[in-house]
Amino acid sequence: MTIRAEDIVAETRRWIGTPYRHQASAAGAGADCLGLVRGVWRAVIGPEPEEAGPYSPVWAEMSGEERMAEAGRRHFRAVPAGAMQAGDVLLFRFSPRMPARHAGILSAPGRFIHAFEPAGVAEAALCPWWRRRLAFVFRFPGVDD
Repeated sequence: MTIRAEDIVAETRRWIGTPYRHQASAAGAGADCLGLVRGVWRAVIGPEPEEAGPYSPVWAEMSGEERMAEAGRRHFRAVPAGAMQAGDVLLFRFSPRMPARHAGILSAPGRFIHAFEPAGVAEAALCPWWRRRLAFVFRFPGVDD
């Protein structure tokens, strides 16, 4: 099955304005950063490949495990940051010694869409602050380069 990057971006944009809700994944009703990626997956690919399971807002600090990156490797295709394109999933780490714990979807060169408290789902510049924290880039399965 071929997935078009522009369809991923269009679906992601549909979520803009969704309020932030921890562990939620419903466009217009509530989402966190993982919920946004999960919801876009459901819309463009179909059922989620695995349950996210419950997680606390500080799961990364508590576990120290690269849970998001490991799930990304299982279900997406890793790509070098220099080859990222619109529609790719971006994972960020807020500290060099901590696991990646924030996700967004690249919407255009230098722009991404993510969910964060208190603003909800919004588009932002992939400014130097975010670029320094970029840890992983994943492409949805079925997207051609």
